[in-house]
Amino acid sequence: MPIGFETAVGKQQEALRVYQRRHQILASNLANADTPHFKARDLDFRAALQEQMGPGSPAMQTTNARHIQSSGMGAGGEVQYRVPNQPSLDGNTVDPDLEMSNWAENVMRYQAALQFTSGRISSLKNAITGQTMR
Repeated sequence: MPIGFETAVGKQQEALRVYQRRHQILASNLANADTPHFKARDLDFRAALQEQMGPGSPAMQTTNARHIQSSGMGAGGEVQYRVPNQPSLDGNTVDPDLEMSNWAENVMRYQAALQFTSGRISSLKNAITGQTMR
């Protein structure tokens, strides 16, 4: 019986995609911290992951030839604007301290999911080759 990647690692691949997408958004916020009128954005991880994993979650459909096609990134979730604690006079809503904190947390979660996936693949490889874990 063949084992596919999806079967081997479960839903971790979707989590990794969502973490990657959120990382890009947070990095964009940090890069535009001094850009006038830039609005900080974020991705609701739970909603994005639920969209990827949940049974019966609505799939993106195009009903007209002029609709924009999906990017194919598979990260799901709507990007939302963050409500600023204290907006600047130039209209920029990026709080660098908050963005760095969110970015660091996202990196740690991504690394944890990656280590879990790597461990799972390593365990499967050991089971296939008949090696025992020490």
